[in-house]
Amino acid sequence: MLYIKALHIIFVVTWFAGLFYIVRLFIYHTEAEQRSEPEKSILQSQFRLMEKRLWYGITWPSAVLTMIFGIWLITKMGLWSAPYMHLKLTFVFFLYLYHFSCQHIYNKLKQNNVKYSPTQLRIWNEVATLFLVAIVFIIVVKSMNWIYGLIGLVLFAVMLMLAIRVYKRLRTKNND
Repeated sequence: MLYIKALHIIFVVTWFAGLFYIVRLFIYHTEAEQRSEPEKSILQSQFRLMEKRLWYGITWPSAVLTMIFGIWLITKMGLWSAPYMHLKLTFVFFLYLYHFSCQHIYNKLKQNNVKYSPTQLRIWNEVATLFLVAIVFIIVVKSMNWIYGLIGLVLFAVMLMLAIRVYKRLRTKNND
């Protein structure tokens, strides 16, 4: 079982690495939209190639293997009835929805349909961070006061949003 648990953790890590980096590539891809030709076309072509390799070579396989090893662990360890597992699986379900929405953004960018600003994508990138924090706390702590957990998650989200605003101000100030 420890080998299965290790493989599950490895693929969770690579899946999150893919999710974090794909949205960064989306940000760079959309920022390239503001460049003049031929730089714009060259950059976007390169970002499309990088996005494709990351998405289909790392992120999707990791998401699938995470699910396979996770289900294996839950089944073999008899955790289907554990209350904390229900909460964790709820967050994992929403994480997969996040993954599918990244697929949607990927498909749009592949068609040169840029409809999100770099700032919107920076905020979107932090959603994965919130899922990571919530899932790790749930699986490690197992039994916590849910009110304090929710308050902590909301405060963490507020801090992330403030950090994005500060970063945007610094970027704008440095570009002037």
